[in-house]
Amino acid sequence: MFTVSLVGQKGGTGKTTVALGLAVAASRAGLMTAIIDVDPQATAANWKDRRQDDNPAVVSAQASRLRQTVDAARAGGAELVIIDTAGRNDDSALSAARLSDLVLIPTRPNVVEIETLRAVADLLRLAGNPPARVVLNGLHPAATKTADEARQMVQAVFGLECSPVHLCHRQAYADAPVTGQSPQELDAEGKAAAELDRLFKFVIELVNNRTVEQGVI
Repeated sequence: MFTVSLVGQKGGTGKTTVALGLAVAASRAGLMTAIIDVDPQATAANWKDRRQDDNPAVVSAQASRLRQTVDAARAGGAELVIIDTAGRNDDSALSAARLSDLVLIPTRPNVVEIETLRAVADLLRLAGNPPARVVLNGLHPAATKTADEARQMVQAVFGLECSPVHLCHRQAYADAPVTGQSPQELDAEGKAAAELDRLFKFVIELVNNRTVEQGVI
């Protein structure tokens, strides 16, 4: 089992969007997947209430019980656990980062959100520097140059690496959760679905490479 957490120091950056999209991509790839929702707004848990499919499972938990919840998911046969944290500075992000094989940090390429990455970098140091990648989110579909410039700035200013996959502003990300779906399920051939599938493949490759480097079989 491996664990991925979505963290950030601001709400509205796309943490839950990425968590749900990755979870559905993993489920479609045949992985038993669990989302642990430690955000008091319970957006992921509410999405599950509108959903018919059992996989991925979604469990609400308090940050103080996060380790026990992750252990329970492992005991229950989960192969991938995704932790969706609160969009503010609280204990959930730090606890999640400490338990994760990979931390993803969604952010939009504007100065207000990018400036919060300094606090995220500090949080990662407190968590023991787990592997982490910034995921640029909400870009204009034609803004390839903007994405490249944002990646370079994030690396230079905050010392954080970015995912080579970014997510664009697309209506499917807003429409799919209304019926408990993800963009892949709403339109399997759509561009949002393709973005999420590419992000999932990147995450799997990153985690598998780290496993090999550590000599874990």
